[in-house]
Amino acid sequence: MQNFVLYNPTTILFGTDTISQIGKETAAYGKKVLLVYGQNSIKQNGIYDQITASLRDASLEIIEHGGVQSNPLLSHVREGIKKAKEMNVEAIVAVGGGSVIDSAKAISAGAVVEHDVWKFFTGKKSIKQTLPLTCVLTLAAAGSEMNGGMVVTHDEKKHKFGVGNRLLNPKVSILDPTLTYTVPADYTAYGAVDAIAHILEFYFTTKDPSTPVQDRFMEGLVINIMESCDKVLAAPHNYQARADLMWCATLALNGWTAAGLGMVGFPMHMIEHSLSALYNIAHGAGLSIVVPAWMAFQAENTPGKFAQFGQRVFNLSGAEETLAIEGIMHLKEWFRSVGSPVSLTEAAIPEGDIPLIAENALALAKIWQLKGYNNEIIMEILRKCR
Repeated sequence: MQNFVLYNPTTILFGTDTISQIGKETAAYGKKVLLVYGQNSIKQNGIYDQITASLRDASLEIIEHGGVQSNPLLSHVREGIKKAKEMNVEAIVAVGGGSVIDSAKAISAGAVVEHDVWKFFTGKKSIKQTLPLTCVLTLAAAGSEMNGGMVVTHDEKKHKFGVGNRLLNPKVSILDPTLTYTVPADYTAYGAVDAIAHILEFYFTTKDPSTPVQDRFMEGLVINIMESCDKVLAAPHNYQARADLMWCATLALNGWTAAGLGMVGFPMHMIEHSLSALYNIAHGAGLSIVVPAWMAFQAENTPGKFAQFGQRVFNLSGAEETLAIEGIMHLKEWFRSVGSPVSLTEAAIPEGDIPLIAENALALAKIWQLKGYNNEIIMEILRKCR
């Protein structure tokens, strides 16, 4: 285990009937708030009315900024920044999943600077201040509700870049599993895939040969995510399963899984970001295509950790190389069983576009300093996605 500093300032309010506290919690940070949300789902399912009632009960002035889409766009973030500046907003309230929360984070960082917010994503500027952010989570997936990361897509350049900073952590996040009852089956599955991918990025990219505590923790999370997702798909109003899935997705990327692992990377996300940037595929759907392919590529030369994964997560047995291959196949089959695509063909992405995808991904590989990934290696992994 490597030396580490674990810092997470986000307060979590977990459970039923916690949504009513968003007004009181936000009032501690300002009286004029920008309410950031997605399309019309929160208005259709009643969440919007509960949120606005709580905010008004706390005597907060609300400026709305709806319309965040899956794979959030820079142009929409810029509109939110402009609105926040013009209206002298003091705090941000995000209601939604990772896309909404990431957009709100970008607005919170961009609203306090004069330069364009995209400079944070390209590493040309560093985040030194943000507007305070509170959240109400409606989708178990990204973990953005309890971390300092954000991802945004540049509309024109078709680059989906991510950046992290501890100042981006929400002050308070409300996690009420009942708010996810109406999430469709496909996005429930995509969220589970996303959470698993976050865990596997750490699990497989650490160079430390002795991480028994973290390994068991991460393996347990993967098992619980798969089990709870299966239960939710069978019974969407299963509270315990929704609660388990929501908390697992938060734990997957709140700093705990990576603690003590030393240097890690996000190569699977690096490649997938190009799929969702170029084809607007759901992030989790893109990951279910990339993850097994990346695992297969890596296992060809270093099967040990992949064999451990197959043995512990899927209770497999056999020789190391066989365990590695079968573990990857079992994960791929689980992705397929929950309705998430496992090939470029299933996602209607042309095989002939592989060079284009690789070139797009290479831009992010350079920013994230993933030095082991050149154009040819990325294309080789993408060829395994066919």
